[in-house]
Amino acid sequence: MTEDHWTPPAVMLAVDLVILTLREWRLHVLLIERGIEPYQGAWALPGGFLQHAEEDLTAAAHRELAEEASLHAETLHLEHLGVYGAPGRDPRGRVVSIAYLAIAPGLPEPIAGTDAAGARWHRVDRVLSGDLRLAFDHRRIVEDGVERARTKLEHSALATAFCGPTFTIADLQRVYEAVWGIPLDPRNFYRKVQKTKGFIVPAGPERKVTAGRPARLFRAGPRKVLYPPMVRPVDPADAKESEE
Repeated sequence: MTEDHWTPPAVMLAVDLVILTLREWRLHVLLIERGIEPYQGAWALPGGFLQHAEEDLTAAAHRELAEEASLHAETLHLEHLGVYGAPGRDPRGRVVSIAYLAIAPGLPEPIAGTDAAGARWHRVDRVLSGDLRLAFDHRRIVEDGVERARTKLEHSALATAFCGPTFTIADLQRVYEAVWGIPLDPRNFYRKVQKTKGFIVPAGPERKVTAGRPARLFRAGPRKVLYPPMVRPVDPADAKESEE
């Protein structure tokens, strides 16, 4: 086909955001209730179309997050997650969406705005199971974002950001269990943590727990990239045998 006979397709660009946090030791994702068609009344990821041809993609992502949920750029570090452009993913036409991911502790309750009828944190397990259905192809985008988060916990010290300034090994284990979505054997988890030099370091006196011996306190260490990594058990049934 020559350029004289080629007509560029009409494509609309959009951004979508997967914002993850822990609330009550469960992984949650930020969703907005759509206030307009298509999918009016359905839950979806925050996002929307670029306002004009000169708008930067990351700037558009921050704008949409502020407009739809009142979360602001200075509280989050957005990273590129993927590009989603399958035909038919949006009934309004050919829409290519650039998705961004942020994983952060202590995020506030969202406040809906613009074309969002509501905004709230939802448990990720309800989305992944299909119990909570999302508009467009947003379940797939959430799946990809959660998998990225799970991988980041394998290879980085991100989990310590969800603990307090000092924490126990049990506290850290609860973060991994919440994000990975599987129970872990405490003895095996302790061995893995201790193998990874610089991941965590002792932090003073022990903390009294409700039963048993006082628990040792730790704080985040200097290492940001974990080696060896904290590899997930391949199957939940293997969680107790993975290091036997």
